[in-house]
Formats: sequence, C-alpha cells, structure tokens
Amino acid sequence: MLHYTTYTLSKKAEWVVFLHGFGGNSNIWYKQVDAFKKHFNLLFIDLSGHGGSALYRPDRLHYTEEGVSKDIVNVLDSLSIEKAHFAGISLGSIVLHGLQQFAPERIQSMILAGAITHFTPFAKALLKTGDWLKGLVPFMWLYKLFAYILMPKKHHEKSRSFFIQEAKKLQRQEFLKWYQFVAKAPEVFSKMKTENCKIPKIYIMGSQDYMFVGPVKHDTIKDKLASVHIIQRL
Repeated sequence: MLHYTTYTLSKKAEWVVFLHGFGGNSNIWYKQVDAFKKHFNLLFIDLSGHGGSALYRPDRLHYTEEGVSKDIVNVLDSLSIEKAHFAGISLGSIVLHGLQQFAPERIQSMILAGAITHFTPFAKALLKTGDWLKGLVPFMWLYKLFAYILMPKKHHEKSRSFFIQEAKKLQRQEFLKWYQFVAKAPEVFSKMKTENCKIPKIYIMGSQDYMFVGPVKHDTIKDKLASVHIIQRL
C-alpha cells in the first residue's frame, strides 16, 4: 500500500486528501497543514516511487489512470474514508482527473493546482525532446531542464530548488513510468465525464504559468461546476 500520513481532528470531521506533483512527495504541503488541520481530517499520500512510497512498486510496466486510482482507493478503504475532498498539484491533478473516471463516488470536491489538461505546441515539443533524450542522459538532467523551463525567473529560485531537491529521491525507473503517465494528461482529461458530474472543482493557477494556464481556462469552460482562479504575483 502507498505510504501516507494523517492528521485527525475528530471522527465527525470531513477529510481532505492531498496529492503531490511529479518528483515531489507529501512534504510539499507543509504550509497547508496548520490552516487545514483546524477544520478537517487530513490525509497526505505519497504516490508510488515517491517519498515514503519509494519502495512501493506495483508490478506494472506502465502507470494508468485506473491503476493509480486503485492505489488511492486502497488507502481510503484502509482508513474507512467513504468520501473526501481532494487537493492535487501538477501530477496530482492528472491523478484526480483519472480518479473522477473510476471512483467519482469517493470525491466530494476537488482543488487542482498547476493543473494539466492539454499541452501547448511548445509543451508538446518539450515532451517529445525529453522522450528522445531520456534514454541518453541522466534523468535528473532532464528534470532540472524542465524545472528551469517551468520556473525560469529569479523569484522562482526557492520553488525550483525545492522541486529539484525532492526529485533526487526518485529512481530512474519510476521517473520513466511517471514521465509517460504525464504525457497522457490530455487523454486522461478528455475521458472525464463532465455532463452529469456533480463534483465541484476549483482550478488554481499562477499568472506566470505560461505553459498550462491557457489550456486550463479553455478546457474547463463546459464544466459548469468548475471555476478557475488565477493567482497574481504580489
């Protein structure tokens, strides 16, 4: 089973489940703990190959939205959590898009930060280049390159450094599996059933996210229960 950490307020309190991004782990949510634990029970999950789940490696050649969703549901079942609010960032948003397909009854609401719904031509070119290079160079070179492309400015330095530092704990095999999963983000998003979906969602994006904010604003128009909030740099 995936590694997880909980903060319990009370048996009657609602749960919020947090899913991290590619190469990270549940530690990235440390600034949210104090604010949320006053009102909710909290569940922080490390996706397979990440953080405390580094040794959890299911016998799968590739990660699929169904397989990853089952891993999340297994944790919920082990804690007798029937339904929860979910917060996912980057890769976590893709996992949540998949979870809406396979276990919508477990989702009360979703917060999706730095979400990925489809790729711009530049992002597609970047992924294709990375796909070509991943067998030729150490994967951390690619990870650092992507980090600088996604967060290029001087005031991004702290986030970029944390992003890279946490990724050093990821094994090459896991990097390659998740890389292919991220590349499927548009396919995963397109399979979501939004017509009869009653799950409210808020997409939180940064104003300087030139890679994904445009696609998110475009792709969520038809979902009546989805809203997009753009955070401006102070």
